[in-house]
Amino acid sequence: MSRRVHCVKHQVETEGLDFVPWPGPLGKRVFENVGKAAWAEWLAHQTMLINENRLSPLDPKHRAFLEGEMEKFFFAGGAEKPAGYVPEDA
Repeated sequence: MSRRVHCVKHQVETEGLDFVPWPGPLGKRVFENVGKAAWAEWLAHQTMLINENRLSPLDPKHRAFLEGEMEKFFFAGGAEKPAGYVPEDA
């Protein structure tokens, strides 16, 4: 049986993540409060941020930026797209 959580992003009871996806307190908070569908949305948003801002997940400053964006995405009303961002399919 899968683990269930009340997803803070979608405000519904849904299937929870299988593991803590990020180190530290934020990762634990995401694990306890975010569903799989919302996490998939974050991964797409994170990929866009990495590509548009030319970030390296290995750089500590860039990881801190992504952590801040993740906090906003799930717990502070949403994260914004970079200035001038145009989706490829537009």
